[in-house]
Formats: sequence, structure tokens, C-alpha cells
Amino acid sequence: TLAHLSRLKEDGKLDKPSLIIMPTSLIANWKNEIHKFTPNLTVVSLHGADRHERFEHIGEFNILLTTYSLIPRDQELFDKEKFYYIILDEAQKIKNPTAKMTKGIKQLNGDYRLALSGTPIENHLGELWSIFSFLMPGFLSDMKFFRDYYQLPIEKEHNQKRQILLNKRVKPFMIRRTKEVVAHELPAKSEIIKYTQFGSSQSRLYESIRVMMEKRVKEAVSQKGIGSSHITVLDALLKLRQVCCDPSLLKIAEAKKIKESAKLELFLNLVDELLAEGRKILVFSQFTSMLAIIEENIKKRKIRYSKLTGATRKREEAIEKFTKGNADLFLISLKAGGIGLNLVEADTVIHYDPWWNPAVENQATDRAYRIGQDKAVFVYKLIVENSIEEKILELQKKKKAIQDGIYNKDGQQDDVKFDGNELLELLS
Repeated sequence: TLAHLSRLKEDGKLDKPSLIIMPTSLIANWKNEIHKFTPNLTVVSLHGADRHERFEHIGEFNILLTTYSLIPRDQELFDKEKFYYIILDEAQKIKNPTAKMTKGIKQLNGDYRLALSGTPIENHLGELWSIFSFLMPGFLSDMKFFRDYYQLPIEKEHNQKRQILLNKRVKPFMIRRTKEVVAHELPAKSEIIKYTQFGSSQSRLYESIRVMMEKRVKEAVSQKGIGSSHITVLDALLKLRQVCCDPSLLKIAEAKKIKESAKLELFLNLVDELLAEGRKILVFSQFTSMLAIIEENIKKRKIRYSKLTGATRKREEAIEKFTKGNADLFLISLKAGGIGLNLVEADTVIHYDPWWNPAVENQATDRAYRIGQDKAVFVYKLIVENSIEEKILELQKKKKAIQDGIYNKDGQQDDVKFDGNELLELLS
């Protein structure tokens, strides 16, 4: 993207600023990459409390950086401008077409539009429609037509003819540059699932909560139906996942009595082994409270570490502590650091707890396994046997089939049937 903008400037075609919209966490990374690789491009960040002062001078710059969350706040200012390119980084952020932010971005005025994403489809094909409605409004018809003609037949009926038709329609406007294509020199990546088992007391806790929550969910479903019981179902799943991570995550008296934590023990033993081999490790979890527990334990072991969550004020300092070699282990919350960061200093990734969507996990893994990596990368997934975590792995396989289907040349999919009772089955 930067090379293309740089060439446009050299050819005298970049006659107005280009706007790049991104998650807040990527502002610093984009600025650094521009200064490093395309120093001929002038850049200004329209971010921070004093950003409005810089709007008066945006015509002096080639690139303007802002964030998704600031578009609605600064809509009136942006609407006054005309841009050469409007570029979305992590474009899956506009997957909800009815969101105020999405609508605001679509009304911006630019000569050209570009969407960058490693995961344009995270959950369903409607997300792809939303991105194309930004790029080329009307190209995939309206949302209702797309849903009836493409999305439901492909996702629910596994209609391969419709899959092939959709693939042919979008293919001329999509460039998928996988690592296998653009980086033959990229070293190997090994994925390893490390299993553990509950001890007796943790097992009893898990089963008691499973039985209790299954009963509560069935009552909710019988009264309100599955469609109106999602909050109850998700709360039940959350509690089971927390037991798997560490019983102390549950704020109930019964859990506080449990002192054993099978997965934490597995994790700490694994980290000791890996550090003894000289590994540099990224650790991801969805639970910031779990990262706090891990932090407490690695402090006792006197392990050099850094930590990045949504609450981290000095993000750059936390990142540089790891990238400059002053930390051997980097604790990262999936939401705060799962996208955009370049952490090729690491050669090991540990996913402490599995997430429903494999694309999100893969994005996190790619903080280390990306162009510029010169070491073999090992990815560990920690799973408790005979628990909801094993069922999440199965659900990941189904989601991956939908995500891959849009890219496959023949449109073939495995049998990936979804039904209304899928979440309920996770409790059984």
C-alpha cells in the first residue's frame, strides 16, 4: 500500500491527501512504517486530544492517519474533505453495516477506496458484503438480496453453485497474498496442542457448574426460545471456560476453595522448558484477569516479561521492552494486541485459552509468524481434555471451512452444518 502511494507521488498523481483508517493500536505502527519505508511521504496523525488543531493543515500532507472510533466524532470535519484514497486497515471492523461508524465511513468522499484485511470474513458472508458496500456500493446488490441469494444458500444449504458464482464475482477485485505466495523464505510453523486433565476437585467444580448452567439454560430456552436466550447461554459458556483457565476467575464461594489449576500448572511447566531453550514467547488470552494471574506467577519465578492489555497506557514502551530484548515473555490480551503488531522477535506463541473464531487466533499468531521472521515458529494451544475447550476446537474447524470457502477456486466446502442448538450442544 505504501509503495503504491509512494509511486503515485513520484508520478505526480497524488494531488490530495489519502486517509487511512485503522484500530487505535496501529497508529504508531503505521507512522513508523511510513518513516522507515517511504520517507518521501508526509504523514500526520489525526488522533489525540489536540487533533482538531491539525485539521487546518491536512492539505500539506500525503497521508492522514485516524481511527475507526474517531470517525463518528469527527464526521463533520472529514465530510468537508476530498481524499485521493480512503484506505481501511483491518477492514473487518466495518462488518456491521448498520453501525454508525460504518455508515460514516461509507459517506466519506474519495477518488479511490481500498480495504486491507487478513480476515474479511470472521463469522459469516454478510461481513464480506459490508466491505464491498464500502468499496463498490451496489456491486453485490442490497443486503437482503445478498443474504437470500448468496449467504443463506452457501452457509445453510452448502450450495456450491452459489459459492462458485460469488467467488467469480468478487475475484477480480480481491488480491489474496498468503505467506506461501509472497514469502517462500518464511521458516516453518509448527502447531502443537498440549492437553491436560482436571484434578479431582477442579473436575467436580466443572461438572457442578456444567449441570447447574445446563439446567438454567434449558429453563430459559423453554420459556423464551433459543433466539432470546443467547445471553444466558453465553454466560454459561463463559463460566465453563473460566473454570478451564483457572478456578479463581469465577467469583463464587465454591470456586475460591479450589487451589489446583491444571492448565496454569501446564503453562508454567511449559514456559520453564521453553525459556531454558532460549525461546522468546508471546502469550495470548481473552481474559485480562487470567493474564494478571499469570503475571503474579511469573514474577515469583523472576521471569523478565512485558504486558499489553486495553488498560496499558504506555503501549509503545510495553512493546519496545519485548522487541529490544528486555523481556523474554510478552503477555497480550487478544483484543488489545491480536492485530497489527510486528513481533518477529518472538519464536513461540502460546494461546492460553481457545477462542471460537480461528481467524482471530491466527491473526494473533501472525504477530510473530509474518514476513521478516527468520526463525522457526512454534504455536502451542493449551486445552483441557473432556471440557468445553475440546468442543471449541471442533467449532473452529466449522468456522474455518466457511472462511476458506470464499477463497477456494472450486468453491468446495466440507460439511459445515450450523443449527440453532449449536451453542446448547457445547454445554452437554
